[in-house]
Amino acid sequence: MLTDLKRLLIGQPLKSHELGEQKLNKKKALAILSSDALSSVAYGPEQILIVLITISAAAFWYTIPIACGVLFLLVALILSYRQIIFAYPHGGGAYVVSKENLGMNAGLFAGGSLLVDYILTVAVSISAGTDAITSAFPSLHSYTVPIALALVLFITILNLRGITESASILAYPVYLFVVALFILIGIGVYKILTGQISPDLHAPLGTPVAGISLFILLRAFSSGSSALTGVEAISNAIPNFKAPAPQNASKTLMAMGMLLAILFAGIIYLAYYYGIAPTEKETVVSQIATVTFGRGLMYYIVQGTTAMILVLAANTGYSAFPLLAVNLAKDKFIARMFTMRGDRLGYSNGIIFLAVTSMLLIIVFKGQTEQLIPLYAVGVFIPFTLAQTGMLVKWFREKPRGWLLKLTVNLVGACMSFIVMMIFFITKFGQVWSVLIFLPLIVFIFHQIKKHYDAIAEQLRLTSCEPALPIEGNVMIVPVAGFTHVVENSLNYAKSLSPDQIIAVYVAFERDDEKKFEEKWQKWQPDVRLVTLHSHYRSIVHPLTKFIDTVEHKATESNFRVTVIIPQFIPKKNWHNILHNQSSLLIRAFLLYKRNLVVTTVPYHLKK
Repeated sequence: MLTDLKRLLIGQPLKSHELGEQKLNKKKALAILSSDALSSVAYGPEQILIVLITISAAAFWYTIPIACGVLFLLVALILSYRQIIFAYPHGGGAYVVSKENLGMNAGLFAGGSLLVDYILTVAVSISAGTDAITSAFPSLHSYTVPIALALVLFITILNLRGITESASILAYPVYLFVVALFILIGIGVYKILTGQISPDLHAPLGTPVAGISLFILLRAFSSGSSALTGVEAISNAIPNFKAPAPQNASKTLMAMGMLLAILFAGIIYLAYYYGIAPTEKETVVSQIATVTFGRGLMYYIVQGTTAMILVLAANTGYSAFPLLAVNLAKDKFIARMFTMRGDRLGYSNGIIFLAVTSMLLIIVFKGQTEQLIPLYAVGVFIPFTLAQTGMLVKWFREKPRGWLLKLTVNLVGACMSFIVMMIFFITKFGQVWSVLIFLPLIVFIFHQIKKHYDAIAEQLRLTSCEPALPIEGNVMIVPVAGFTHVVENSLNYAKSLSPDQIIAVYVAFERDDEKKFEEKWQKWQPDVRLVTLHSHYRSIVHPLTKFIDTVEHKATESNFRVTVIIPQFIPKKNWHNILHNQSSLLIRAFLLYKRNLVVTTVPYHLKK
């Protein structure tokens, strides 16, 4: 039943040689890998206004110079990451660049930041998408968290079905969003130029504002820079592109940068000219659409496509997180399970882990986007800074043809990223201080995992000095609970291995039961030794393990190995397992960690 449900939701398994068919062309890659960056225009401008409104509405004209600064930073990052794509065509992004040029710890800080950032990408995007939905339908405000969790589940299932299938479905809403915003910006600008929008709604550029300070402006700039999150995703996901992957990734990155710049600038300008002020009940884009179109069909198209891309922006995390996890897992810094491909050739363990952690964040933060964005943005500017600095070291060390120009591009990117990162820490320390704790903790965990894998490899290596223990024979211990075909099947298996060294063990709770069982056993299996144990506290595991310890101690002295054979029947229907086999599972769980002990289960399959 579970298998049928899995096939219904995820689809039939794909063969390994079909992996090439799961690569993305530029159109699908732009939709999947740029959705995070493009969607940020729905909340990036709003974050600037949220800071400026603390002074007054007259300060809104500062959004124009602040937006210019954000766009300059965008150009620097796009050009910088374009160079990373060609320098590291196998993907890995900031993690690989930092690791190879700045050292392992720098790479781990970049990798750890990005892992957390992709989790936050999902949580922020889904939360922002839910905000867009509740803005259009205010009656749904009280259902924010359930709606967000349902959307995460939906995106997860789509990604488990495979990257090309999810891209084919999710590309349409992304392009619809771009078209809808182009129409919104175009009609809005047209109304401004034709005088349909009053110029009295906003303060003129250069208007003196009491109380404005450099600290406020820097804080607003850092908040607006949250619109640049997701720029690095393409450089991390180069292996997902069709050949020639670097060229296709580069063109996709440039297209994303152009679209992001136009949409961000357009929303900023309309918000300023319309005199839009941020509110808790309605997003800035919703207010702009209301002024431009009224609450008609076009308004709902804008809100609908905005909600869709904010939700689908989470797909950038689903595309990039598993690939980054694979790189870290190959270097033994996280669990190897992240390198395994699922039925649909995607890294399903990474997808599931991402879904679970993001859902936990949504529950903890109650779907409040504003609380997540600062942590989300500062997390991405750390790898931005490390990646650009790593490229500086690379160009200076290798000095390839045209290296001075390349170094200059990455120098500007590194300086800008570092400045924004420091602005975040200075102006929003109360919201991002936790980064200073959990990021070193993540790197420490990486090192502990690596240390564990290295220790395991050393112990398993045949060249290690630890000699193999000789085995002279086997003592078979069979826990029994009655006179059934299940027990009979296990005893027959034990006899086939070591007929002279079998001990059946029965744990009795009552003395009368103990005597009755011994009498029946002598008649049923007289050639098998029976040991009965009395349990004063009605526990099966404790007296059994104590007896096994005694036998194991004696057997080890004679170079004998002790094997515990656990009888277990297998119901025909999977859900019947809930009603049975709890004792056998408990016994096996306790015995598996005992040294020099073999635990095996002999199944007996029921027909009904």
